[in-house]
Amino acid sequence: MSKKTPEYLPSQIVAGAAEVLAADTPPANPKSNSRHKSKSVPLSLFVAAVDQSPVAISITDKKANILYINQAFTQVTGYQAAEILGENESKLSDKSTPRQVYYDLWHTISRKQVWHGRLVNRRKQGQRYLADLTISPMLDEHGSVSHYIGMHRDVTETHHAEQQVNNQKQLIESVINASPVAMVVLDKDNRIVLDNQMYKMLISELGHAEPALFFLDALRQELGDLWSSEMDLHNGFNNREIRVEGIGRRGTRWFSCSGNWFSENDTQADSFFSKQSRDYLLLSINDISLQRRQQEKLQLETLRSLMAEEEHMRSIRETLLGAMHQIRQPLNQIHAAIQIMAQRNDTHNQPLKELLNQVQSMGEETLSTLQRCVPEIPETAMMSVNINQLLHEVMLLYSYKFLANGVVIDWQPNPVLPSILGSENKLRMLFKQLIDNAVNAMNRVGSKERSIHISTALENDWVRVALADSGPGIPVNQRNKVFEPFFTTQHNVGSAQSGMGLVMAREIVNQHSGIIEIDPDYSPGCCFNISFPCQHNASRVNTHE
Repeated sequence: MSKKTPEYLPSQIVAGAAEVLAADTPPANPKSNSRHKSKSVPLSLFVAAVDQSPVAISITDKKANILYINQAFTQVTGYQAAEILGENESKLSDKSTPRQVYYDLWHTISRKQVWHGRLVNRRKQGQRYLADLTISPMLDEHGSVSHYIGMHRDVTETHHAEQQVNNQKQLIESVINASPVAMVVLDKDNRIVLDNQMYKMLISELGHAEPALFFLDALRQELGDLWSSEMDLHNGFNNREIRVEGIGRRGTRWFSCSGNWFSENDTQADSFFSKQSRDYLLLSINDISLQRRQQEKLQLETLRSLMAEEEHMRSIRETLLGAMHQIRQPLNQIHAAIQIMAQRNDTHNQPLKELLNQVQSMGEETLSTLQRCVPEIPETAMMSVNINQLLHEVMLLYSYKFLANGVVIDWQPNPVLPSILGSENKLRMLFKQLIDNAVNAMNRVGSKERSIHISTALENDWVRVALADSGPGIPVNQRNKVFEPFFTTQHNVGSAQSGMGLVMAREIVNQHSGIIEIDPDYSPGCCFNISFPCQHNASRVNTHE
């Protein structure tokens, strides 16, 4: 069976297509129609342009029989003109292309519309390739379809690259979503660009629309001025721990936050020659609550032993200091009597004077002996301390005392607090002493309502602690005296209290550059307000002192 001879020569077909295109293109200015025609491009140039175009071009009749191909068509398909002219375009088709695609193709071009899409074609050698195809109807002078012109490119490699990018993107998203760590990407304006499933869970658990902004604000409070400089320099950070108080039924939780900056090249056209990039922060939020609770249990056992030993030492210390105070008072009176006798030059009472001197000397020796017996409180290193966590530990350590005395604790912490610079042991002693005072005060008067309210807050780079009780309170005329050595509000003489508890409390607060005061407006009961500078602000406070 012989091949059908083409109806026109290739140059005639292309020239006819050029005429149709030229006829369908109105001049820019109707008044200059003659000038437009006189300056029109020669048809031979159209023929050469189509023939030498780097895009594969074919012209068919209305039944898709090929009448013309250019050089690029041969390069893409492998077919020479003599092998393909007169054949139907379906010779290039591959069965892997769905029938629906061809139906849409013919349905579109038969209505004189341009169709664009992708087909799987076969080369002469049998290899499949992906063709990006555009087919446009060519109309005659009556507006009827006379031919079709098809232009297509081999986009196999482009498609392969696109699919690789999509596959890598899906792989990355799958890995990120499968991660047990919450991850979120933010731009330089702190807008969320990408997040994973664990991050979405945090949204419901924490009750914040964007937990990332909540944690960034907590880190900003924690690091102070250092945070701004680190962010400006795009320095990353690792394992910054954030403690979040009172989240629903799950209670206190701990999170470890890490952040890394990365850059992405701008994809806009105006950045093609002048490279521009956009900076993003990858924030990882790891819930370490389980580990921290296990550590807390082990730490509480150690703290119980440590606090018991410290309590024993403090009791011995206060007992000895109280005894020294009791001895010092009569010694001062003896010394005053000796001075008076010396001024009067009383020779009749010389034996009494010598006896008093002996008593004074023996008393001073006794005081020196007692002073050497007073145990020293060892100095501890200053470190970052989270007041919420420390107060929580103190309440757990003394929960048995609250239960034994029927005391209800109202604990209202600030959700997130920056650290302060301090000694954990001394701060525990401070709050333990204030709690002891509150329990003893309520027991002393037999208060029916037994409650202690403890709250924390952050105000102007200061961590505030309020510790209030429902006891009898401290009379106005005694509020300054309670911080004096050996002053006590208890009237039972045989009490073991030496009146040094609040003296020690004020000393510890002063050592931390803090402030302790009694709220004059709190009633009924007593409320101590304690303030400490945040860690990033502590050095500046010490500098000004």
